[in-house]
Amino acid sequence: MRTFLLCAAAAVVMSGCGSKPDTGLAGLDTRTVTLPNGTRIEAEVKIKPADMQQGMMFRESLPPGQGMLFIHNQAGPYTYWMYNVRIPLDIIWMDANRRIVEISANTPPCKTKASECPSYGGHYRSLYVLELGGGEAARYGLKPGDTLTF
Repeated sequence: MRTFLLCAAAAVVMSGCGSKPDTGLAGLDTRTVTLPNGTRIEAEVKIKPADMQQGMMFRESLPPGQGMLFIHNQAGPYTYWMYNVRIPLDIIWMDANRRIVEISANTPPCKTKASECPSYGGHYRSLYVLELGGGEAARYGLKPGDTLTF
């Protein structure tokens, strides 16, 4: 009887492990980014240069409440482009203190040759860049000078 109760208790505990809804980020390195208004964004983290280069290329969507966080190895004037990105994005550059220094809102996908795609940002030194779905920065009231936590 004691063994049965232990097995039943283990089954109940383990059954809760898979009950979390699939956010599309399963198995990826993620970090929670908290906005000044308390909103929490689950951001896929990109650190390796090859992963950073691919970024949001070829993805069909970026649901509200999700994003992609790029962590550069040193502060610099980083530009981003939208080649092979299929959806508009808000691109948010932050300095070493995680203070927003620049936002490119509703940055449009580039549907032409790579050589014809414009670059965005890079006007200020940044260490972190957060990408959200187009219009999300305005919806959350984000502006230069705001500080994000993660």
